[in-house]
Amino acid sequence: MAHKHNAARRHHIPKMSFKVQNWPVYEAGLRRRGSLTLWIEDSALEHWQSFGQGGQARYTDAAIQTSLMLRTAFKLPLRQTEGLMASILTLMDLTISAPDHTTVSRRAVTLPVMQPALVPHGPLHVLIDSTGPQVYGAGQWLEVKHGLKSRRMWRKLHLAVDAASGMIVAQTLTDQDVDDPSPVAPLLDRIDGPIGRVTADGAYDGAPAHQTVAAHGDGIEVVIPPRSTAVPSGDPGVPTQRDRHLAMIAEQGRLAWQAATDYGQCSLVETTMGRYKALIGPRLRARGFAAQQTEAAIGTAVLNRMLAAGRPKSSAFSGSSHSSSGLGPSQPPSAKCTNAKSRASAPKGGSALNHLLITDADNC
Repeated sequence: MAHKHNAARRHHIPKMSFKVQNWPVYEAGLRRRGSLTLWIEDSALEHWQSFGQGGQARYTDAAIQTSLMLRTAFKLPLRQTEGLMASILTLMDLTISAPDHTTVSRRAVTLPVMQPALVPHGPLHVLIDSTGPQVYGAGQWLEVKHGLKSRRMWRKLHLAVDAASGMIVAQTLTDQDVDDPSPVAPLLDRIDGPIGRVTADGAYDGAPAHQTVAAHGDGIEVVIPPRSTAVPSGDPGVPTQRDRHLAMIAEQGRLAWQAATDYGQCSLVETTMGRYKALIGPRLRARGFAAQQTEAAIGTAVLNRMLAAGRPKSSAFSGSSHSSSGLGPSQPPSAKCTNAKSRASAPKGGSALNHLLITDADNC
């Protein structure tokens, strides 16, 4: 975060200590992340697969997405994912088959863009930031095989997070050469619901990001810290939001501006990126860019379900001068789960991803 409090002597300030207030609920949620209890909708079973000429199985997008989500949740190679899916379907006494690993790998390139099943009720306070997952390309192969030094390769994963719930409401994956403000428009377009506020760090400062947010909807508040060398636009008429931020910083100081605009909530999206790298992984395993985009979308969907199962709610120890606005666990869904040998009908609605709610989706 740019312009931190007491930046000049920050190394002398001890790190704050926090305590998880909802530890029993959070601990139960952590156990649910490893549970194999699941349910499948009857409608999903009817459209799981079809058969072409010669009896070759043709799988729907829901079947491929289910396999990829299981692979991401348990960090399995494709062949082990195929075995896990086959064993689960056998335990449930179902006559459908699991997609083979070659089909899953091929279809991952053409899967449609995944959207969150349930978007929190608006107006949303959207936090935007990006992180750089690594990819295993030709440069890394040369370094491992021959010991040659090469330029590192990575992608940029751009996330839009709801500040109130911590849910990832939109994501997009771009090349490493794409600047941060460019994906703002695609992120906002993928959010189904009203937006009340957009907060991002100083990398998004400038007219392009402000104009993109203004074009998306009227009355959206933008909180982006201007650069230290920023100057007012000088446009006649009503001052822009950026000009008002600059005037407030010049009058009261940057730290007062951060407190008045609640810019500190921007750290929540950084926490989400840390969770993504810890739970999903810091590296993309797919080789092609289209498959990598699908892998990133699957990863955010799995992370949303893991956090829905249980999220810590923490606060600073008494005596500390700061407090944490930790996000509490989401409300458990109304649908009931069944064990691996039974089937149950589920609530209708949502995307194809909800046809099979895997380990971390429910309060099982």
